[in-house]
Amino acid sequence: MELRPYQQEAREAVWNEWDTGRAKTLLVLPTGCGKTIVFAVVTEDAVRRGGRVLILAHRGELLQQAADKLEKVTGLKSAVEKASETCIGQWFRVVVGSVQTLMRQKRLDQFPSDYFSTIIIDEAHHAISDSYQVILNHFTGANVLGVTATPDRGDQKNLGQIFDSLAYEYTLPQAIKAGYLVPIRALTLPIQIDFRHVGTSAGDYKPGDIATALDPYLEQIAEEMSKHCHDRKTVVFLPLVATSQKFRDILNAHGFRAAEVNGNSDDREQVLQDFAENKYNVLCNSMLLTEGWDCPDVDCVVVLRSTKVRALYCQMVGRGTRLAPNKDHLLLLDFLWNTEKHELCRPACLIAEDAEVAQKMTKNMESAACIPLDIEAAEKTASDEVQAERERSLAEKLEAMKKRKSKLVDPIQYAMSIQASDLSGYTPAFGWEAQPPSDKQRAALEKRGINPDGVDCAGKAEKILKACAQRQLDGLATPKQIRCLERYGFLHVGNWKFDSAKNLIDRIACNGWRVPHSINPKEYQPEVTNGI
Repeated sequence: MELRPYQQEAREAVWNEWDTGRAKTLLVLPTGCGKTIVFAVVTEDAVRRGGRVLILAHRGELLQQAADKLEKVTGLKSAVEKASETCIGQWFRVVVGSVQTLMRQKRLDQFPSDYFSTIIIDEAHHAISDSYQVILNHFTGANVLGVTATPDRGDQKNLGQIFDSLAYEYTLPQAIKAGYLVPIRALTLPIQIDFRHVGTSAGDYKPGDIATALDPYLEQIAEEMSKHCHDRKTVVFLPLVATSQKFRDILNAHGFRAAEVNGNSDDREQVLQDFAENKYNVLCNSMLLTEGWDCPDVDCVVVLRSTKVRALYCQMVGRGTRLAPNKDHLLLLDFLWNTEKHELCRPACLIAEDAEVAQKMTKNMESAACIPLDIEAAEKTASDEVQAERERSLAEKLEAMKKRKSKLVDPIQYAMSIQASDLSGYTPAFGWEAQPPSDKQRAALEKRGINPDGVDCAGKAEKILKACAQRQLDGLATPKQIRCLERYGFLHVGNWKFDSAKNLIDRIACNGWRVPHSINPKEYQPEVTNGI
């Protein structure tokens, strides 16, 4: 199988991490971007190097999917370690294993600690649980790859406690822009659901409380769905099986052809097949379809199982992002949740990496209720508005810093000047990132003109140095140029080309280090000549 460019990049990045000594690494790909294909070719690479590979998952459907995809992509067959099935005594170099089975000490004791050279964890956001740790602690010498759509968990424990690095991340906006996933249009509906009294348990909202809060609004939601998705193929996620079954009946009363599936449905496979063949146009479920199920022509998703776990929210929305004939976008229905809890996942969390931008985006989308908005465009608008506010704040800060004399650029000022929110709001994720900057990093920062005393950790130092290196390749202004011109009152210097900044600094120097009278720093725009 010919890999997509990002899949090949991911494959190479994983091996680079392992080859450089980071034995436990993460791979992040959005739902629908072929993460199983990537870990299948990584598995093949490991087997070619003479190793054995264990693929771990917490559900039988995921194990079967992994085995099927592995054989389809690479031709490799696999043994099974689950319940009464075992790989012991078989010649297969690949094993798909159930976490619930392998976590038992009696089962683990059958394997030498070096039996597997590589362990791959599907849906790696579950890996922080004790059951996975028991297995990883047994096979201490194995390289570990965790694969997930989002590297976070609702219990607020950081996956950086388990993994040494993030080998590769391909984002939802990248996948949409490249044409590998369909664009998402979010529609905020004018139903203000009272969510203020919903409690939490195990890091997420209590399903029973969600169901209680949701119940008075099910009729209204069905009425709104009749207006916006009567002719669409829709999946609805609900908090409880009872709520899912009740909503199915309400939808059918409103003219939909709705079905419901749950873990106890005897006819589950038949219902899923009928939905795939368009005998139903709405499928209601309670958490059953978040993993291990794909129906590419789904073009509408309704999330009524509210969550503050971004991984779960992305999985639910991801049921509708895959490409299909005659499908040009996914419609995502959202509601005016009446809550002070900002951690409630909304469409903004799919795309906005900055919390302030996400809040602004959500506020803007609520103001435009009943109008479908492309989430990329909505994020760009919110980002621009937040950046404008940050620039106003920066201008005030620069005014206060005028009397300060320093040869080096403050790293926070630099991050704001180049509009790098990932630097100004940086938080370490992995252990090595939280360590103090190395002497080599401090020297490199100072050489670039940045004050190393303002950089508190190695991870931030690395990000700043990478940003400087990339800006140099792109021919953009250096930190020293930015600092010099901003001191004279020039704006947005972080967006200038190197030569434009150099030419202006030369003019100021020739004028006795005074801005020429013909130039107004607050209005000045560098000339664009020959691509400069």
